[in-house]
Amino acid sequence: MARRMDTYLASLVGEDRYSFYEVACDFAKTEIAPKLLSWEREHIHVPDDAIAAMAELGLFGLTVEEGYGGQGGGLTELVLMGLALGYHSQSVAITPGAASSLGTKPLQLFGNEAQKKAHLPALAAGERMFVFGLSEPGRGSDAANPEVTAIPIQDGGWILKGEKCWSTNAKWASHVVVHALTEPDGRPGHRSTCFIVPMDAKGVHYQEMAGKEVWLQSSTGSIAFDGVRIKDDAILGERNEGFKVMVTTLNGGRLFIAALSLASLGFALDKCRQYAQERIQFENQPIGRFQRVQDVLLDMDIALHQNLTWLFRTLEDYETGRMARETAAKVKIECSRRASDLMTMAMEICGGVACFDEFELIRHFRDLFVCRVGEGSNFALKTMCTRSLMPDIGKILQ
Repeated sequence: MARRMDTYLASLVGEDRYSFYEVACDFAKTEIAPKLLSWEREHIHVPDDAIAAMAELGLFGLTVEEGYGGQGGGLTELVLMGLALGYHSQSVAITPGAASSLGTKPLQLFGNEAQKKAHLPALAAGERMFVFGLSEPGRGSDAANPEVTAIPIQDGGWILKGEKCWSTNAKWASHVVVHALTEPDGRPGHRSTCFIVPMDAKGVHYQEMAGKEVWLQSSTGSIAFDGVRIKDDAILGERNEGFKVMVTTLNGGRLFIAALSLASLGFALDKCRQYAQERIQFENQPIGRFQRVQDVLLDMDIALHQNLTWLFRTLEDYETGRMARETAAKVKIECSRRASDLMTMAMEICGGVACFDEFELIRHFRDLFVCRVGEGSNFALKTMCTRSLMPDIGKILQ
């Protein structure tokens, strides 16, 4: 059965981009999908050979300029990759996805030429991976006020102290972009600075976060900084402008999370419409003849079509610099909540078989929760989006 999502994508992107999407789909179907169940049952992260295969295909350098060894694409190409891989597994898709949208992107946006030359070629080749150091044990949505501190040294440089958590790709990271408090008494949004810190620096300690039941093949780590000494040339962007680095980076990341949500929804729709035609019950008829089943399938189809259209329209604005900050948040909120709500209905259509890993819906059911809280909790993002609706209250909330 042809994927329903492809019907809509063919009219939303140009021929070249759709051809790339088909290549990524073929790769996911042959190299990833047949191995997922064994990876899950053996409780292993994406294996090194799979990461190497993705690197060879150029997935880690999609958005990197050709002059630095990348493919020269944009966020649209990254989203297409997310749809292709995320159709089978969000946790596989997020590996090159986060490496690009959260790891490489801040360097592209705010790095100086020396930093770009030092890192971008290796990042594009998949030989290095940057991890985004934003969330903390005591700081989630309140990202503007990090608890990790960077204390200036009198003769130059800084000392980092504190801990980051929920850091995607930490296991494979060569460097972490750390968002740290540098000006406690500064005005809101101008109290922090971002630093590029090698993971093998003295005093940096990584530990995989145990007990996670979502994005099972993705690495999610805690990174502690025990008096880590870094030089001034480690600063990414401007001093005390770290919050700007973070929020600018997250705009693209939110659109990628929206794509993962729709990838899961697209998979569920295909799985359920096939099951509804094959599952025979009551007078030897397929369950797809029941209107309640048809209603759910149609709601899934409408949500997929509608939100893919919105997502790619927003991507056009992002690529041309016309996207309002709250638009990415709105797209992410709607795609993630609509997909996760409909996933529950999809599983109910299929009944008990939906609970088994071999049927694959349960994987997407779990992972869609991450889409609701990742790249900014939906609840927190709603507060941000509401400011433009009520400007007077927005001034109070800032």
